[in-house]
Amino acid sequence: MRRPKGIKTKKAASKRFKITATGKVLRHRAGRRHLAQSKNAKRRRRLGKAATLDSTDMYRITQSMPFSHRG
Repeated sequence: MRRPKGIKTKKAASKRFKITATGKVLRHRAGRRHLAQSKNAKRRRRLGKAATLDSTDMYRITQSMPFSHRG
C-alpha cells in the first residue's frame, strides 16, 4: 500500500535555518570557511554567531519547514 502524500519538510532548509520560539528565523553568516588568517579576531567571532534572516525571506523558509512553527 502506498504512503499518503502530505506536506514534507524541505531538508535543505531544516539543515541551514532554525526557527525560534518567537517565530524569528536564524541563519549562519558567510565567510568563515577559509582565509580566516587575514580576518581580524573580532570579525571571526562575529561570523561565528547566528544572524536573523531578513523579513523578506522569512515567508519562504517558514513554508519550507511546516512543522517547526505554529500556524
